[in-house]
Amino acid sequence: MTRLNRHLILLTLLLFTTTAWGQDGRFGYQFLHVPVSSHSAALGGANISIVEDDASMMWTNAALMTNVSDNTIWLGYNSYIRSSNLFSAGYAKAIGERGTWSIGALMLNYGKMDETDETGTVIGSFSAKDIDIQTSYSYLLSDRWSGAITAKVLISNYANYSSTALGADLALNYFDEERGFSFSAVGRNLGGQIKSLYDDGAKQPLPFDLALGLSKDFANAPLRVSVTADDLTNWDDVKFIQHFVLGVDILPSSNTWVALGYNFRRAHEMKVQDKAHWAGFSIGAGLNVKKFKVGVAYGKYHVAASSIIINAGFSL
Repeated sequence: MTRLNRHLILLTLLLFTTTAWGQDGRFGYQFLHVPVSSHSAALGGANISIVEDDASMMWTNAALMTNVSDNTIWLGYNSYIRSSNLFSAGYAKAIGERGTWSIGALMLNYGKMDETDETGTVIGSFSAKDIDIQTSYSYLLSDRWSGAITAKVLISNYANYSSTALGADLALNYFDEERGFSFSAVGRNLGGQIKSLYDDGAKQPLPFDLALGLSKDFANAPLRVSVTADDLTNWDDVKFIQHFVLGVDILPSSNTWVALGYNFRRAHEMKVQDKAHWAGFSIGAGLNVKKFKVGVAYGKYHVAASSIIINAGFSL
């Protein structure tokens, strides 16, 4: 079987899962859409195609992990909304000449909430959190193609109620270093719930998402432009343009980046009295110093609050 045939088969399988899993319904585990990578967040919150030595990109496209340094650990933080905070951590290890294994965990903690009886009297407090534990294997299929598969365990715990689900991601990336061109396709959150949150046992489907993205460097300018088409299995009440996310990287040197992004759907959904209040826009910057890397991004994911996303990585 030729390399081209293998690539076509992988892409066909990825597109087939769109039909199998992209059904309508009330989806659970929406926390999976919260940005984890500061660089991806700075580019609009959905980027899947930038090729960098950045282990936090495992949460958006594990196929990019073949470009990450061996023995890399990283930590992340997102001040999501008011008392809700997201914490993440991960580790990447090279396996042979072409493979990379990675493992990560994140927790979105919603903080303490009042518990009341049927009359509204406060009788105590409870906590709520969502957890994602996942592992990925990425493989360099050829000089330009890489692929990855991710397995994840999802846990939700709200007071005395809990649920569990098993999920998987499939990812491909094509990278032409000479031309500075990268293309990616990712199918996220295949799988299903194995323990329901509800007493009646009703199970929620996972929020399947098919995304396509491309990034292009410019030889005569320190710029990289990215376009991402996100949530391509959902067209109900979503205009065509609202599936797109635009991003621009300004690259002053090989060790620094400044990024700007615009998310059309987020800007539309967060309008208040026909004003977006800068919703949809995001910005960030990063610095790589030898084995240490740090990135920070600013974005708005709720009309009442803004978020700061921070990642820090170190190659052992």
